[in-house]
Amino acid sequence: MWWGVASALLANALSSLGFVLEKRALGRLPSLSTRRPLALLRHVLGSPLWIGGALALLAGFAAQLAVYRTLPIAAAQGLFVSGLVLLVLFSSLLLGEQTSGREKYALGAILVALLMVVLSLKEGADRVSLHAPASLVLLVCVPSLALGVWLYAAAERRARRLHRLPTNGAEYGVAVGLLYGVSSLAIKGVSSHLTTTDLGAAVHALLTSPYPYLLLITFPFGLVMSQAALQRSRASLIVPVCTTVTCLFTAVLGTLAFGETLPDDPVRLALRLVGTLLAVTVLLALPRHDAQPDPPQNPSSTKELTP
Repeated sequence: MWWGVASALLANALSSLGFVLEKRALGRLPSLSTRRPLALLRHVLGSPLWIGGALALLAGFAAQLAVYRTLPIAAAQGLFVSGLVLLVLFSSLLLGEQTSGREKYALGAILVALLMVVLSLKEGADRVSLHAPASLVLLVCVPSLALGVWLYAAAERRARRLHRLPTNGAEYGVAVGLLYGVSSLAIKGVSSHLTTTDLGAAVHALLTSPYPYLLLITFPFGLVMSQAALQRSRASLIVPVCTTVTCLFTAVLGTLAFGETLPDDPVRLALRLVGTLLAVTVLLALPRHDAQPDPPQNPSSTKELTP
């Protein structure tokens, strides 16, 4: 169990660092668009800083494999939310993004939620399911992928309209969050096939499951969509929205698909539910807009008084 907690915290650190490094690299690149995916890939793959961020993200995803083998899905999502604390710290240190007082209080609440989820865990008491019907997984994931792509395309169309206020990134975060939710379920499924007892049978079972193919679909779409969105919005603004959607999607639909149950003990059940709900509520309450700077004063509109 504690190995899973440590892996979740490591995944948080790697993923937060990866997002921030990619965001910093994107600030040095020309404007990216999902309408030109090959050009987008050419630009990002030509940036060593972006490649470093992408490798950190991949390492974070790899760490999630250990998490899903040792912890229930709902508990894992509660732990993953704590990564937003590191994200805000990295954004402040490496990107110079300012954190408001409201956001600082929110981070404190997220840490409390993290502690509650950890306290709800008990060695040997939580049932971790490693299998789900392939038809049920596809029934959950395929419509979610289509909805995520449609939402992103709709946000892009609205953003291109003339005289429209700049988007705050929330719409992009919802769309990318759906794709990452599907990726989380696919990672959970891949982790269930990891075994050293019969490698040949494990590889065969994995290739005949939907999980590697879901990852192959979500990886390019998620890459292109997330990079264009990150370039247009604050990392500390768009990632909380994405994380909220991913957490809710994976915790609710993943728990149902894999048939996992919540703790039987009332105290641990309350800690698990309240901790997860507190984290999600805090994320939903975070401001979705940056403060608008004061408009510059027009010198011609003022007159100097001369004696």
